[in-house]
Amino acid sequence: MSVPSVYRAAQTAAAGGPFEIVERAVARPGPGHVRVAVDACGICHSDALFVDAMVPGVRFPVVPGHEIAGRIAELGDGTRDTWQVGDRVAVGWFGGSCGHCTPCRRGDFVVCVNLKVPGWAYDGGYAESVTVPADALARIPGTMDAVDAAPIGCAGVTTYNGLRRSAARPGDLVAVLGIGGLGHLGVQYAAAMGFETVAIARGAAKADFARELGAHHYIDSTAGTTVADALQALGGARVVLATAANSAAITAAVEGLAPRGELVVIGADPEPLGISPNQLLMSGKVVRGHPSGTAQDVEDALAFSALHGIRPMTEPVPLDDAEAAYQKMMSGAARFRMVLTTG
Repeated sequence: MSVPSVYRAAQTAAAGGPFEIVERAVARPGPGHVRVAVDACGICHSDALFVDAMVPGVRFPVVPGHEIAGRIAELGDGTRDTWQVGDRVAVGWFGGSCGHCTPCRRGDFVVCVNLKVPGWAYDGGYAESVTVPADALARIPGTMDAVDAAPIGCAGVTTYNGLRRSAARPGDLVAVLGIGGLGHLGVQYAAAMGFETVAIARGAAKADFARELGAHHYIDSTAGTTVADALQALGGARVVLATAANSAAITAAVEGLAPRGELVVIGADPEPLGISPNQLLMSGKVVRGHPSGTAQDVEDALAFSALHGIRPMTEPVPLDDAEAAYQKMMSGAARFRMVLTTG
């Protein structure tokens, strides 16, 4: 199979700048790396961290994208024979680890202090080709297409892993706060895991949609009854998975936890949570943040999704329209995951 000499990518040349389509030379992957022909790449709100240079070490021009689905096109030297050219693979927020920091030496790779996030540590998936470390690869099930697989590398694995690593067990009451880009997957996963699932969102009109996703109960956070009281009326939540990027809404759910209940925060908001120690002490409640997941976690999330027919709601858009698709995501108008395609 001949190797193309160039590939197209959507890049932004300066912080906050618009995307432009450019051609770049194809380079052979280095040792321990693979070149992936990108079929689809999700647009995640976290991409704004790099597009707007809100984290240290961003180098322009930037090609974002950490929800990648494609096919291995070329193997670098020293790549394990686990992988072959043509294998369908996904790469998520976890784009490789250093292998030598203390968390890595303890096997906790997702909190590697030198974590390699695509679009930050190296060019991401808003492109026809991307070169990634081999330890970032997750295998895509044969029954799942690339557009569905791509968002599971970040949005999917974060909600899936947040639930399966929580204190909840089948039959427990679990609430998913927010049913947007993360939450609409969280509700599906919670129901498939056997939890008595509560969806929490703004407005009565979302109740039917929540039940279509698999929720057993719906709480309208704008109704007269508070979210906490509504959860307590159901017996108190063993876990609240907070997907909404709204610290006030997250705070309002804490009193809805059962004794020793757990608030798992995955929705990012720079504003502090308004939680007092007294809310946690007497009832033994736990508040914790949850990062994404390793490549193995992504593979697990993909396999679970395929088994249970769980899919993200996506809007595929050609790579040429990256600027419009990114702006639609940033405006909040996406329902629910914008996905760039290269076909």
